[in-house]
Amino acid sequence: MRFLVFLVFSVVPCTAAPRVVHLFVALCDNASQGIQPVPPKIGNGDDPENNLYWGCDDGVRTVFKRSKVWKLVSAADPDGGGPVMERAIFHHAGADAWLVADAYRGKEIRKCLTDYLAALAGTLKVEAVNGDSTIAAGGASDLVAYAGHDGLMEFQLPTPVAAEGNKPKAAIALCCVSRTFFMPHFEALKAKPLLMTTQLMYPAGQCLHASINGWLAGRDGRACLQLAAAAYAANQKISQKAAAGVFATAP
Repeated sequence: MRFLVFLVFSVVPCTAAPRVVHLFVALCDNASQGIQPVPPKIGNGDDPENNLYWGCDDGVRTVFKRSKVWKLVSAADPDGGGPVMERAIFHHAGADAWLVADAYRGKEIRKCLTDYLAALAGTLKVEAVNGDSTIAAGGASDLVAYAGHDGLMEFQLPTPVAAEGNKPKAAIALCCVSRTFFMPHFEALKAKPLLMTTQLMYPAGQCLHASINGWLAGRDGRACLQLAAAAYAANQKISQKAAAGVFATAP
């Protein structure tokens, strides 16, 4: 008598790694940046809690903290008095994504932008601590964003050499006239611009929230631009058509 033996193999589906967004924010600073001065309390680049770009109502940390889809899991000083005053880590359970947002001292805007470009080049190593685990951000991120004053209007930075095998990243530059000043770096690093600007503007955190959520949902650059424009129109109380003219995306 012959017996047939059937071998049953359990198949475990492959799970994609969580996507990571790294956001670099140069705090608004009347003293060291060539900006139109704002009230001293919100223009102190050493005070993230009250800063225009971070802790105020339209600031990055505040906007994402009150989001219905992002959850703040930690906020701490990662450097012990270094250039980054606070690192806020958010999780988006629905999209299986992490957001690492770094608030740089206002006077460290050059360092902030240097690190931003290094992240796009894949050469910046950042391990954001989240409890007992770490999140590989910086050059390992999928989307790299900058928000704040356009320091490249005042100083030049060399484009870093991309790391060998660097995966081209989606990029956001939310600051005044960023397409003019950032596009040469994006082109050299083969970054994929998701959101840039063509005019003087205010980098409201709502624009980042809308465009990043759109990107996570698989929207293309034009759709993400319209999402950012709707957020900016509401923030500035202007028409969406006028707001859309503020932004640009990849050709």
